[in-house]
Formats: sequence, structure tokens, C-alpha cells
Amino acid sequence: MMRVLVVLLVLLGVATAFLGIGRQQSIAVSGRLICNGYPAGEVRLKLYEKDILWDTLMKESYSGPDGTFIIAGDGREITNIDPKLNIYHKCNYNGPCVKKFGITIPDQFISAGKHPRMTYDIGTLNLANNFDGQSTDCIN
Repeated sequence: MMRVLVVLLVLLGVATAFLGIGRQQSIAVSGRLICNGYPAGEVRLKLYEKDILWDTLMKESYSGPDGTFIIAGDGREITNIDPKLNIYHKCNYNGPCVKKFGITIPDQFISAGKHPRMTYDIGTLNLANNFDGQSTDCIN
């Protein structure tokens, strides 16, 4: 039974992605990243649509030299997209990989269509802080 459910979910995802089933939806996120009070430039940002089996990358970008960013992406889903922003950084970390944490974007910032009408502002984040779900990522 579980195998059948997984197959159906995969087929639904493939149909949504390749056959144009579902609604086109978009999201935009902005903010400013700092590390110990200094701008955190060139921080890697990835906007994903969370799915059951694997997350779909909607857009990838980097913060500017002053730590500010705006990133927007879109996707097609039958239900509301479930967007999250992953942030990859080296603030206070000298290891071979990067630190990673994600921020789930509230549903009220999802727009219908390919171009977002609103932007979710995460404010200023100090990457020196510890964030829920933060991990180390070597393959990003």
C-alpha cells in the first residue's frame, strides 16, 4: 500500500512538472545578512519548493556586498507551493563545508502567477547566531 502511494505521488509530481497541471505560483524574499555586525556578502541563497520526496529548486542567488538580497522564484503545483529559503554561509566557521539553515515562507506571501506581488522581508539576520535546524552541508 505504501509503495503504491509513493508511486502515485511521484507520478503526480511528474505530471505537475511536465504536463503543466496545477497553478503557477510565485514567491519573493528579501533581507539583510550580517556576520558579527559586518555585512555578509556573497552568501549563497536557494529558494526551494518543499515536496514529499525531494525539494525543487526555484531560484539560486547570492547576497550583495552589503549583505542585502532579494530572491524570487516560481513553481507550478496543484496545491499551494510550500516555499523555503536555504542560507549557506561560513560565518564563524572554518570547516571545509558551510553552515546551512532554512526559513519557511508563510503562505500569505505566495502569489498567483509567475511574478510575485508581495515580498517576505526576513529583516536583518546575524549569521553568527544558532538557528533551528542548522546543519553542516558539503554538497550544496
